[in-house]
Amino acid sequence: MPAPPPFDPEYLPGARNAVRVCLRVQPHEKVTLITDRETEEIARSIASEVAAVGAPHRLWTLEDEAARPLRHMPQAVLDDLETSQVSIFAAQAQTDELHSRMEMTAVVNRRRIRHAHMVNINRQIMLEGMRADFGKVDELSRRVWELAGRAEHVRAETPAGTRIQADLTRQYRWIKTSGIITPEKWGNLPGGEVFTTPAEVNGTYVVDGVVGDYLCGKYGNLESEPLSIRIEQNRVKEIHSSNRGLEDEFWRYTHTDDNSDRVGEFAIGTNIELKRVIGHILQDEKLPGIHIAFGNPYGEHTGAEWYSGTHIDVVGTHFHIWLDDRQIMRDGEFIL
Repeated sequence: MPAPPPFDPEYLPGARNAVRVCLRVQPHEKVTLITDRETEEIARSIASEVAAVGAPHRLWTLEDEAARPLRHMPQAVLDDLETSQVSIFAAQAQTDELHSRMEMTAVVNRRRIRHAHMVNINRQIMLEGMRADFGKVDELSRRVWELAGRAEHVRAETPAGTRIQADLTRQYRWIKTSGIITPEKWGNLPGGEVFTTPAEVNGTYVVDGVVGDYLCGKYGNLESEPLSIRIEQNRVKEIHSSNRGLEDEFWRYTHTDDNSDRVGEFAIGTNIELKRVIGHILQDEKLPGIHIAFGNPYGEHTGAEWYSGTHIDVVGTHFHIWLDDRQIMRDGEFIL
């Protein structure tokens, strides 16, 4: 009787997309794969595609190297990254592990590694978002990137009550992360967004989708208990939710350091093959609409000169979006 496969073959289309389309791994390139016990099956499917390409690779399981939650990324993993051209992080986020992931992306940025960031990847995302036509997503993302780069402000509204305006500055660059990953900027998979650091954001953002980092796994889809955030001069001023646990944890998270409450990322989701929130930030932030993040502005890419040791995204739904006076989205659908 043949041995059972080491992973569900349903993962293969998404794994093939990651390796051959998004990262374009070549046989002469070395690949570092980082996973954990919970995500190991998905990581093995990706590793099988890397092997099929013929590229040398090493698969690291975090629990074999250090206790979780990680205080630091294991040195052996960082050392392996130093000699790789491509890397993939496919693991689940745990409380207070962001610093360890930032240690990893610091090497990625310095070495200009083509890096796929798949935090909290799961079966549903592998069977949905990772099967997207990333060529089509990239084409739309480029159009949005070009229009956004010429705009002076972005205005957005939703039926749930979001009313925000972001004033933009040419001092900060717009970045395209469409799923086609280059040495210029590591990208989340599934991909599909363009983002910048805003000069200033004011208004109210109602999170009826999801919040990021480890809070996403804890609270999931917020449609029935949305989180309302009032933003003044780029800072969190008030938050309200009928879920007091979420309200308290989100407030503490966004007040970890001096810039944790500051809007560091202002993004437009461009993965037009996504139609609904599934309760996972990795996929949901690519949903067509506006998502923002408080904390780290990814200044090494956008040009922002300030820093935070935290970064948490928030996602709403059914957006109307205007770049200056031009409407580009109506009820979550692009109208370019």
